[in-house]
Amino acid sequence: MAASSRGASSAPVPSPASSEIPRFGIPTELSDRMSLAEQHDYLRRRLSRRSALRTGAAGAGTVLGAGLLGGSARATEPLGTPMLYAPSTGAVPGRRVAPFGRHLTFGSDPRTQMRISWQVPLPVRGPFVRVGLRPWELSRRIEAEVRHLHTPALSDSLPAVDQYYLHAALDGLHPGTTYYYGVGHEGWDPAEPNHYGSLGTFRTAPRAAEAFTFTAFGDQGISYDALANDQLILGQDPAFHLHAGDICYADSYGQGSTADRYDARLWDQFLNQNDAVASRVPWMVTTGNHDMEAWYSPDGYGGQLARWSLPPTGPDPRKAPGVYSFVYGNLGVVALDANDVSHEIPANRGYTEGRQTRWLDRELGRLRRTPGIDFIVVFHHHCAFSTTNAHASDGGVRDAWVRLFDKHQVDLAINGHNHVYERTDAIRGGRPGRKVPIGEHTDPVRDGLVYVTAGGGGAMLFSFPAPDSYEGHEKDVERVETYHWTGYHQKELDTVEWSRVRYTGHSFLSVRVRPGSRPEMRVSALAESGERIDHFTVRRSR
Repeated sequence: MAASSRGASSAPVPSPASSEIPRFGIPTELSDRMSLAEQHDYLRRRLSRRSALRTGAAGAGTVLGAGLLGGSARATEPLGTPMLYAPSTGAVPGRRVAPFGRHLTFGSDPRTQMRISWQVPLPVRGPFVRVGLRPWELSRRIEAEVRHLHTPALSDSLPAVDQYYLHAALDGLHPGTTYYYGVGHEGWDPAEPNHYGSLGTFRTAPRAAEAFTFTAFGDQGISYDALANDQLILGQDPAFHLHAGDICYADSYGQGSTADRYDARLWDQFLNQNDAVASRVPWMVTTGNHDMEAWYSPDGYGGQLARWSLPPTGPDPRKAPGVYSFVYGNLGVVALDANDVSHEIPANRGYTEGRQTRWLDRELGRLRRTPGIDFIVVFHHHCAFSTTNAHASDGGVRDAWVRLFDKHQVDLAINGHNHVYERTDAIRGGRPGRKVPIGEHTDPVRDGLVYVTAGGGGAMLFSFPAPDSYEGHEKDVERVETYHWTGYHQKELDTVEWSRVRYTGHSFLSVRVRPGSRPEMRVSALAESGERIDHFTVRRSR
């Protein structure tokens, strides 16, 4: 959802007016009463009828995909669903098609697995990754998978778009090792001297726990502020980065509706914007309300499945790509899809039929019992505890997950959705457990969990109902008048005492994790200027 500039009041953007509904879309008065899956089915049937009149029995997306890529498309795929191809022909010589938009993600085991993803603007033959221990010895060659994503002209002002995402799975890597890699295809070999400048590097997780840093934010989009944060993140030398949803904003309305305005071309800009960072730092994402792209699949995640290769560790990786976990050193990380439980934006509420929440209970228990894991971090989009004027708190997240976070003594929760930085005191059972002033430490076992809203990744900013209060500019208030969303998509007023730090500006989180006899997480928030606006330390009692 759009927001105000810094310091101004803000409110959610209303649904698009009738004149803005895509020409193949659903009338707003009808879409408001339909789930995302029902809208998807309605739109596909309507478009399929139109396509049949124009092209006969073959669907327009299937004919276009097969013709462009020279492969055999599966005629049973729903129109617009991402399809896998093995390209055999191409109209443009491969030497003229430059890869872009590289982004790394971990496999199930960050010590031995890395996934390399990138994009090409046109179909290519034989895409691959070269990898080695030195930039001049890229002897290992891994074939890549092509995921073709077709988006029709969803409005009179938008063209049809075909995008080609490529993914290579690197397994059997050595822990704690730096690798060099290059992406290519027939006619574009990264091992050739004229392409040395396009090589990237990554480092696998260590075999034994050692100190490391990770970074996090949500609500990034495409902007100069997003670029400023990217450059600062590189300076932190993070082992990985967590993106808490609302990744690109190709869907600018964020209601999970086919009536949302959607421009697939923004993904090209977004991935190119982040290439300098995401090609070196695993970019671990989850899904926000703006990431429910209703065209591609009944749950809106078909586009995410085409663009990202995330760990297949969740309850259903093909239906819930933003739900997974991984372990890095002494830290367990759990990614969740809060669209499944949101009261505020209910388009996908209940789409996993409770499987995600049951998996969360089991997974947090497993991680807490695993020897060598000192800390657990969860990240998801919608906030359980926040006070902004735009979104505030989502009662659906509170109802579904806060009890489980307390039960398994989660050490840090990271959210986006509200385009600001806000940090709570320690909270247990929905109530403040202990005040955590700037620079102090907290014990999750004794005090409860600190929730951090790190939504200043680059999108337009929201505002608070209370004054900003951050390092060097403290204006503590005992109570903040705010609200949370209920199951009836209504606001229920709250007076809260847990809002400890508030900053209306672009920023990100940097967390230094240390193992040892007294493990700790040193949590800092940095503005895009580099100024530190908050810091505190998490230490668990034994």
